Amino acid sequence: MTKTIANILPVAPTPFHPDGLVDEEGMRRVIDCMIDQGVDAICILANYSEQFLLSDEERTLLMRISLEHAAGRVPVIVTTSHFSTQVATERARLAQSMGASMIMMMPPYHGSGLFPAPQGIFEHFEAVNNAISIPVMVQDAPLSGVTMSVDLLARLARELENVSYFKIECPFAADKLAALIEAAGEHIEGPFDGEEAVTLLADLDAGATGTMTSAMFPEKIRPIVTLYREGDKDAALKQWEKCLPLINHENRQCGLRAAKVVFKEGGVIASDHVRHPLKPMSERTRSRLLQLAADLDVMALKWGK
Repeated sequence: MTKTIANILPVAPTPFHPDGLVDEEGMRRVIDCMIDQGVDAICILANYSEQFLLSDEERTLLMRISLEHAAGRVPVIVTTSHFSTQVATERARLAQSMGASMIMMMPPYHGSGLFPAPQGIFEHFEAVNNAISIPVMVQDAPLSGVTMSVDLLARLARELENVSYFKIECPFAADKLAALIEAAGEHIEGPFDGEEAVTLLADLDAGATGTMTSAMFPEKIRPIVTLYREGDKDAALKQWEKCLPLINHENRQCGLRAAKVVFKEGGVIASDHVRHPLKPMSERTRSRLLQLAADLDVMALKWGK
C-alpha cells in the first residue's frame, strides 16, 4: 500500500448463522454493503468482529473470503493481535501474503495483570515490523488494560518504519493524539480515533485524520471527517450533532451488537447472532437502536431489501 488511508475505515462484523457457524455468504454481503457505504477501507477480525470468539481456522477462512471478495475495491486491514509475539508475527505474515493492505495490533496482553514492560511491548511490535512490509496500525484501547505512554508510541513511530498508523481510543484521546502528533508527527501517516466516533470532533481538533467506527452507518459519519478536513468545521459539527444520538446509543448501550442488528434488519445478513458468552441485546435497547437508525435513514437498514 502506497496511498495514505484517511477518513473512515470501519470494522466489519462477523456474521454467524443462528447455530453459531460462520456465515460465509453473509461475510461477502457485509463487504459489499460496506463498500456501497463509501468507506475508505475495511478492517476485519477486530474486537467488533468478535475476534476473541474465533478459532484460528475461522480467522483464516474469514480473511480469505474478505480479501478475495473485496478484490482490491478498497484496502482491507487485518487485525492480528495476540499475546504471543511469534503468533502475532505469523498472523501478520499470513495477512500480507493474502493481500492485506495493513495490519492492526493491540499491545500484548492477557487479562488486566499480564502484559510486558514497555520494552517488551516495543520488541513485540518490532518483531512484526521486521517481518512484513505493509503498514502497522497500533490500537491503543482500554480493553487491553495496557497503558502505552506517548513516549512509547512516539518511539514506535520513529524507530519502526512500518508502524505509521495509530488508533487512539483511550480516555482523553484528543490530548493523547495531540501529544503524539507533536512528538512524532512526521513519522505518522494516520492518526485515528475510535470508540464509535463518540469523541470525533475533539479528536479532529487534535489532529486526527480519520476514524475507525463500526460498520453500522459510516456513510453518515464520513462527511464529518471530510467536511472538517476541507475546512468547513461548522458543517462538520452539524453533521456530528445529527449522528451523536445514534453514536452514543451504540457506544454506551449496544457495543458490537449494534451493527449486526441493523444489518439483519436491513437484509444484509440473515442473523444477528453473537457467540456465547455474549448475549443478544434487550428488546428495549434494540427498539431504540432501530428507531434512531431509521431517523437517520441509515443505508444498511434498506441495503438488502
